[in-house]
Amino acid sequence: MNTDDEQFTLFDIDPGTPDHSTDDPSSPEPETADKSKPHQAGAVTATAATTSTALEPADSDETPTDSTPRVGDDSRGQDSGDTKPWEALPSGTDADGHALIVTADGFYTPSGQFWDKPVDSIDKLDKLIQWAALTPLGVPAQVWVVGIDLCTQLGWAIDPGSEDDVDDLEVLRVRAVEELRDVISGTLPPLVAAGWELRGDPGHVIHLSRQIGKATQMVDVILEPYVWTYWNKDFGWGNRIGDMGILGNPAVGTYLPDDDEPAARELGRRLAWSAQHLGVLPGPTPARTGAAVLDKIRRERTRSAKGIVVTTAGPMPPIDGAPRGDLEPAAGWARVPDSDDLEETAQLVTIDQRAAYLASAGMLAFGYGKPKYLTGDAASTAATEDKPPFGIWRVTLPAAGQYAIPEKLPLPHPAMRDDQPVQTWITTVSLEGLCAPIADGGMGLDVDDLAVTEAWVYPERGRALDKWAKVLREARTAATESGDVAMKRFLGACYKGYIGRMVNPDMWTATRMQHHHQPIWRAAIIAHCRWRGRRVAMRIARETGRWPIRTMTDSWVYLLGDGQAVADDSDALGKMAVEKHAALTDEMILAFAAATDTHEVKLAISQAYATDDESDEGE
Repeated sequence: MNTDDEQFTLFDIDPGTPDHSTDDPSSPEPETADKSKPHQAGAVTATAATTSTALEPADSDETPTDSTPRVGDDSRGQDSGDTKPWEALPSGTDADGHALIVTADGFYTPSGQFWDKPVDSIDKLDKLIQWAALTPLGVPAQVWVVGIDLCTQLGWAIDPGSEDDVDDLEVLRVRAVEELRDVISGTLPPLVAAGWELRGDPGHVIHLSRQIGKATQMVDVILEPYVWTYWNKDFGWGNRIGDMGILGNPAVGTYLPDDDEPAARELGRRLAWSAQHLGVLPGPTPARTGAAVLDKIRRERTRSAKGIVVTTAGPMPPIDGAPRGDLEPAAGWARVPDSDDLEETAQLVTIDQRAAYLASAGMLAFGYGKPKYLTGDAASTAATEDKPPFGIWRVTLPAAGQYAIPEKLPLPHPAMRDDQPVQTWITTVSLEGLCAPIADGGMGLDVDDLAVTEAWVYPERGRALDKWAKVLREARTAATESGDVAMKRFLGACYKGYIGRMVNPDMWTATRMQHHHQPIWRAAIIAHCRWRGRRVAMRIARETGRWPIRTMTDSWVYLLGDGQAVADDSDALGKMAVEKHAALTDEMILAFAAATDTHEVKLAISQAYATDDESDEGE
């Protein structure tokens, strides 16, 4: 090993030694993360802007506002020196030994130990990885490269141009991906010579692996300045900065601090938080993090031979007459208020189910195994069982107009029509919902009214996501109670992203990941949230005489009297919480009274909330 003055002498120790303690005289002497010297912020430009494609939540219709930062903003979403409350929270040690964070000045453990030893060459990066001997935690071990200065030192600087030079920001992103791949590929020979192999094309994540005897060591080197270049179904571009997983969202101020040192410390805190509360390091996307949590539970259940273990995918069976889009569409509806709705109206309130999809995922018993195809009498007989098997059913939804169902609620199923029957496929959740009493949000049908002709049903059924939902629920509670907004939002992206990507087989092409492809599970979760919302709306109508004027997925909008409340007192997931609130002026009330169609109703709602500074933003 070269030991001249310029050589990285920090790692002149046994590279296989994972001991980071200061008791070993040959190990590096750690410093605390509270260094007194000023830290020079790395330059943030359009070439390495902390930008991203916008995460599209699976159970939210929230869209970016005009104030959302765009590509090229010289900011991580907060002013330099503007410390966020969660950044003062302590960091644990749970991610130590599994991840490291490197800046131009040195490197950190997630718990905050710092070594003032620059990792300014590929050789030194290799020695750091070998010395650290990191082990996986749900996903491969991680080395995070923070700041454009370090990327430049390692030869990974790119200049794809400015957003002002392109009509479509996707062009800029693709150009950045190509440049990043090329510059990284040109620097990899020292790693290859040291025995590392590259898994896939290099990009914002460099997937490395090497053989150590019969074992395989896997490490992901993640380039924080270039996370914005990533694209898959978890992210949407749309010319906006959006959610970047564990790093946060610049549009809402949860991204890392501007300067590299506080950014590294906050990233370490978040990695430790994920390890402590989720039992895994964060995956490359929120959806992959959700999958890693479930796979950890799956491995534990396999070892203990206790609990449900789903090993196969549940792709959509070959069906005729499949609906376009989601098998079970989310609710989306509005109506024009009448004089009764406007009587003594003083406030506009939107309530929504707290972590709706997560709540339903933990409640439902899902089907798994090889589905069986039923037709004719066999299908209709299975549908009439006290507890019909989990699956999908081809039914004829009767014309709603012939039934005495509430006129001030959306039709019981999004595919239903008021004046004509509709043949479609529905999940078991909707089969049971349509047959539930009207007072409980159902339609009061008999199974015979649905004329079931075909079905695909599963031989096994159980709460396959119960523990997964419990882990995420408890983590969400911990984030909420500590005021950790960054991690609460991250958790929301994890469960929404994972449930949202169940439908997409392209997300789960690897053999070990295929069991995450469960489109019927996702459909059942959406349906379950929709039916629960209807049940609550019926209860509110009985208790207050008030009916909603709009619904979006798991949210319901009400015109209420002064002091009238419709939210639940409980903090439990799935219960209705106030999402937005606005006191109505006479002008606003007149806007609702003058509305002649649903477009004008939606406009009146938007205007009422836009002028209310105290309205809460939904999850």
